[in-house]
Amino acid sequence: MRILIAPDKFKGSLTAAEAAEAMAEGALGVYPEAEILRVPIADGGEGTLEAAVAAGFDERIRAVTGPLIKPVGAAWAISGTTAVIETAQASGLAALGQEPDAETAGRAHSYGAGQLIAAALDAGATEIILGLGGSAMTDGGSGALRALGLRPLDASGNVVPLGGAHLKDVASVDASALDPRLAGATLRIAVDVRNPLTGPEGAAHIFGPQKGADPELVEALDAGLRTWARLLAEATGRNVDVPGAGAAGGFPAAFLAYTDARLESGFDLVAELVGLDARLALADLVITGEGSLDGQSLTGKAPIALADRARDRGIPVVAVAGRLLATPEQLAEHGIETAGALVDLAPSPAEAIAEGAQYVRRAVAELLEGA
Repeated sequence: MRILIAPDKFKGSLTAAEAAEAMAEGALGVYPEAEILRVPIADGGEGTLEAAVAAGFDERIRAVTGPLIKPVGAAWAISGTTAVIETAQASGLAALGQEPDAETAGRAHSYGAGQLIAAALDAGATEIILGLGGSAMTDGGSGALRALGLRPLDASGNVVPLGGAHLKDVASVDASALDPRLAGATLRIAVDVRNPLTGPEGAAHIFGPQKGADPELVEALDAGLRTWARLLAEATGRNVDVPGAGAAGGFPAAFLAYTDARLESGFDLVAELVGLDARLALADLVITGEGSLDGQSLTGKAPIALADRARDRGIPVVAVAGRLLATPEQLAEHGIETAGALVDLAPSPAEAIAEGAQYVRRAVAELLEGA
């Protein structure tokens, strides 16, 4: 028997690779002769870099400017001429060094993510995959392009400060020093949301509060993004306020304007990156999972998207989650024949998180024994 083990992360408990290892141990306890194929997956956000490294990409570390100026060490990866970058590594909430609030939400920027792109170009990358998620900023990608030579100017011709709160002060954009290597690079931006850049469903209104923005700042950030979108359209003739451009604080906007970047399904991009279909073609059984299998998962998050691919090939799927809020009927529609939750095995949710590997092993073994 060949078992494909391909979980996403169990956020706050296990990385996808750690979850895959625990699942493998549980499966081998029931089928000791099985051949195990471990393929950590992600949906284009946090975890994309880990999936790439697990697939053989070379991980590198670069010191960059964090979302609040303080330097941070950020990982990225490369294989041949393809680089993988997570904006969260350089410009994420975890890199703030403090709890997010209205001040950090206004000041945070994506400059460090741009420095990672520059590092990838320096290393000879001609294809750059950008995973979005967990971002601290709402700056429309302005900080990242500043790291690559763009100069947003105020009415007096001065470069405006970094951060989404200052976008409203931008009066013009000088792209004369923009890194020319961007023109020859393919930028593939992984997105798993359809939110536009601005408006009630845009970056500021939907995601700003998660980053510490209060109602007043949300309005100011949205106004800044509207100004940014207008200036980018005037400068390049491109409309950047499109579905998906609201991801990661509007990060795609600047790149949609000044490069030939394209927005792609996060899971499909990661699946291509790790060679998922080739592995799936070898599998007799799939085991997947994530921290929570719920209504949001059913919209196409990584484990469900994987289950759909397995279902279409007639391969049975077993799922394990920290908590299970989707019904058996809902899961069955996606080819998941049986599923279990760690919180149903552990004495408390806190224990399920703290000892995630132990309960993942146990859940997989019990599900396979009962299949």
